[in-house]
Amino acid sequence: MKVAFAGLGVMGFPMAGHLAGAGHEMAVFNRSPQKAERWVGAHGGRAGDSVAAAAAGAQMLILCVGNDDDVRGVVAQALPALAPGAVIVDHTTTSARVAREMAALAAESGRAFVDAPVSGGQAGAENGQLTIMCGGDQAAYDRAAPVIGAYAKAVRRMGEAGAGQLTKMVNQICIAGLVQGLSEALHFARRAGLDPDEVYEAISKGAAQSWQMDNRWKTMAQGKFDFGFAVDWMRKDLGLVLDEAQANGARLDVTALVDGFYAEVQAMGGARWDTSSLVARLERP
Repeated sequence: MKVAFAGLGVMGFPMAGHLAGAGHEMAVFNRSPQKAERWVGAHGGRAGDSVAAAAAGAQMLILCVGNDDDVRGVVAQALPALAPGAVIVDHTTTSARVAREMAALAAESGRAFVDAPVSGGQAGAENGQLTIMCGGDQAAYDRAAPVIGAYAKAVRRMGEAGAGQLTKMVNQICIAGLVQGLSEALHFARRAGLDPDEVYEAISKGAAQSWQMDNRWKTMAQGKFDFGFAVDWMRKDLGLVLDEAQANGARLDVTALVDGFYAEVQAMGGARWDTSSLVARLERP
């Protein structure tokens, strides 16, 4: 398939690489042209000097950008250049509202839009092991799923436009509470005079086990917080969650509390630390 990819950050760069490896005809765009040229040097294809140039004639446009406004801007520039009937797949974590807006805009021009936020972080993108939750028209999803499967271990349609983003919000609610619990557990173990490594070996095969425990307990104990998803990004996501909760009436007491804790980590200078850095605020002098 002729595929355009916009946004070659820590996630987008390897995701686009998997598409090239799967044999798609690739055109890429990034706001920093050097990164696009570096991608072409590694994977082939071509770099567009604008979103429209990269999207010209593409049957599918895949986005992995920053926020709602970025998505609006990229889609507005790309739509006239895409092939008739093209599908836009957006991996950015955004509001459900913008997903619905973009789906309506794409439909007006004879194209389709699938909101498809991801979970799995940088390692998941590099290893082709992301989990992708999608919203949009069934026919558009059916066209998109085999393509984005190049970098996913699981792809699932959750409903109409916006449903993928709402599911990602559920994912972030789960992570926020879990990482706070893990941080408090590690902090408590240290205060109790226990060896963190021994505690992990004792409890990690029981009911307390989780992906976060298996992958972050030991690095949290070592004070290492450079493993991908940054606090700034998590606060952006939790802001979307809390806005949606205000609209739908959901009570998210713990999520709101943890969002405030992440604000404290930002104030400590940890804006670019990964989300497991919640433990750092508990262990301040």
